Amino acid sequence: MKKTLTTSLATLALMSSSLLAQDIDVKVVNNTHGIYFTPLLVSAHPATTSMFTLGSAASANLKAMAEGGSTTGLAADFSLENANNTNVTGLTNPGATAMVSLTTDSANTHLSIGAMMLPTNDGFIALNNWEIPATPGTYTININAYDAGTEANTEIITDIPADPGSHAGTGATGVSTTVEGYVHIHRGNIGDSNATGGKSDLDNASQRWLNPVAQVIVTVK
Repeated sequence: MKKTLTTSLATLALMSSSLLAQDIDVKVVNNTHGIYFTPLLVSAHPATTSMFTLGSAASANLKAMAEGGSTTGLAADFSLENANNTNVTGLTNPGATAMVSLTTDSANTHLSIGAMMLPTNDGFIALNNWEIPATPGTYTININAYDAGTEANTEIITDIPADPGSHAGTGATGVSTTVEGYVHIHRGNIGDSNATGGKSDLDNASQRWLNPVAQVIVTVK
């Protein structure tokens, strides 16, 4: 009898674990006019893990994403917590949608998404430690642009890793020399209309934005 009871309890535990697993689809919509998102990191992870804390200094791995678009370090951070990570390859163009599917479970109950914004010095989009609903349905979240606070927002194109839209000018003197030192909501590119001088190499007609800059649509199945 004891053996039968033990086996039954083990079977029940396995069934409960299976019931707690959820398949989710995640769409990220770029709502900007002229800003590109670098390859996205999408992670289902424990509640105890997050990419950043507003008002606090950025980690080295967040800095790597915000300044250069590399999500390798952040993905490793999540993997240490046995997170379920996936990446969207390639750029997400203005107006475009990126989509991935993930399986979550009782441990990986929260969702985080991150990518650098181009062209910016250290701007990035993020959904940070969002609790995945247990109830099936479609959930829409508007997300902001953040500034890692690790590099001055010079808006000089030689300080930015790429300009996929080819909208930038040259010869600017620089908008700012201040490194804030903490993660905060991004003020947006300032830009100007001078393609061969001025303070900014960025075009204020196409590379400025207002928050929110992206929309995340999560479908829990």
